[in-house]
Amino acid sequence: MTSLTTSANDDPIARFEALLEEANRIPRDVLPEPTAFALGTVNEEGQPSVRIVLLKGVDARGFVFYTNYESRKGRELLASKRSAMCFHWQLMETQVRVEGVVEQVTASEADAYFASRARGSQLGAWASLQSRVMASPAELDARLAEVEARFTDRAVARPPYWSGFRVIPDRIEFWKGMPSRLHVRNVYTRRGASWATERLYP
Repeated sequence: MTSLTTSANDDPIARFEALLEEANRIPRDVLPEPTAFALGTVNEEGQPSVRIVLLKGVDARGFVFYTNYESRKGRELLASKRSAMCFHWQLMETQVRVEGVVEQVTASEADAYFASRARGSQLGAWASLQSRVMASPAELDARLAEVEARFTDRAVARPPYWSGFRVIPDRIEFWKGMPSRLHVRNVYTRRGASWATERLYP
């Protein structure tokens, strides 16, 4: 049976935020990266690829992460405008899958987050030609040295090719592990300003 959500308790974003808060309470020596998720993209030939990325923000607008737009994932996201995400908190026996369209964050959002990063990570964003073939480790060392010299005694500006994406979800599925593999699966599908909810067979 399909129903439309009518209360905050049925909001999948609020449900996700509650789960993330629970994951964040787990000690870091047990769960080092509670914001880690698998990000799926696809190229023009239809070849999918997946990698682990860190979530940097979530609200009613969607799920935000940052990257080099010239990387493989950056190029594929800019071309396809769609993505899939999967969070898996094994200790909680919980998984959340998100699918939706992708938009670029604003320059002000990207500037604010870039400014919050450690200086070494800021310099690395300039030094790395992400996803491209590297002739030797010395090549990266040389690029990093050049960047360090360029920004000596001053703040590191955000590279023009480094920014963020927001996944605007149109489908969110919550999976809860249960005995005998009779897992609980609740899927939320966007219907305009509301969400339709359904339970799936495990």
